[in-house]
Parts: sequence; C-alpha cells; structure tokens
Amino acid sequence: MGRKAEKLYEDFAVIMDEIHSADDPREAYALVQDRINEFRSAGWAVPDDLIRVERNLMSECMAESQGR
Repeated sequence: MGRKAEKLYEDFAVIMDEIHSADDPREAYALVQDRINEFRSAGWAVPDDLIRVERNLMSECMAESQGR
C-alpha cells in the first residue's frame, strides 16, 4: 500500500471524529462523501465502515428534512 493509501486509512479516525462533532448531519454527510470520492478516485475500495456511516447519515438527513 502506498503512502497516499496509508494516509487515507489513517485519516478515517479523524473524519469519524469530525462527523461526530458536526452539528448538522448535512455537513457530516458532505465530509463522508468527500472521503468516499477520494478513495474511489484513487482506485481503492471504500471501507465498509465508511459506507455504513454514509447510509446512516443519509437516513438522518432525510428524516430531518421531513421534520422527524
């Protein structure tokens, strides 16, 4: 694994902290989308945990937009 790949995986913990500290789920969702795009543009598999987080945040955003 190259240095860029190592950095992306190391930063996973950092982005999880940012997601948990974000006040707005849309902001957290945008962070996750950016990270997923970085993995994909580099040609690497997106970690399953990141995909799960994306789905959960999408559900949160949809529920919030519907006033739940």
